[in-house]
Amino acid sequence: MPTSRRTLRWQTATVLAVRDEAPRVRTVRLRLEQVSGHLPGQHYVLRLTAEDGYTAQRSYSVASAPDGSAEIELTVERLHDGEVSEFLHDVVVPGDVLEVRGPVGGWFAWDGTGPALLVGGGSGQVPLAAMLRHARATGRPDLVRLLVSVRTPRDLYFGAELRGPGVHAVFTRLAPPGSPRPAGRLTVDDVAPLVRGDETAYVCGSPAFADAAATLLARAGVPDGAIRIEQFGPTGA
Repeated sequence: MPTSRRTLRWQTATVLAVRDEAPRVRTVRLRLEQVSGHLPGQHYVLRLTAEDGYTAQRSYSVASAPDGSAEIELTVERLHDGEVSEFLHDVVVPGDVLEVRGPVGGWFAWDGTGPALLVGGGSGQVPLAAMLRHARATGRPDLVRLLVSVRTPRDLYFGAELRGPGVHAVFTRLAPPGSPRPAGRLTVDDVAPLVRGDETAYVCGSPAFADAAATLLARAGVPDGAIRIEQFGPTGA
């Protein structure tokens, strides 16, 4: 779904709830003025305006699946000296009103109809969780295979949701007790068993993680043209 003129207009969004997902990670549930109409993988731009007129804006992926409502969830990592992320973690409470525009982005969006291999690291879990949630909500969990790379079990977002059939977690620093795989970086042996040959691969994470994951996907036989990458960097503060 391409970005339209309507999605580029600013609108107000009321904070309905906030909750912690992992250390330094918080989800903000918003009610928009109009139905979201987003696809999994798209994002919204959030803008803060100070009393003196100074503005700061950042883009955040939608974590929730599209459900035909005007409510969305944005999951935000608290970054050091992040103007927007620190505000969302330390200041925002239910009832507050924020400015947003979106949904934005078409390249990384998944329409829910074809098989998808999702590979995410760190905050790259967010848009991929939306894809997984959408597949489950529409009764097609078989379309999605999700591979998540995080440092420790505490760094998995969304609790028990990122577990179960079709979901695989790799821990790079500390594996949970009884894990059949020792802690270590993602390898082609983690990726290759998940490749079916007809899927689109969605990779999301830091630039270094995205480059490494794309290389592993290519080694596992996924064509370059079937790999879509979304990177998160310091500007996501």
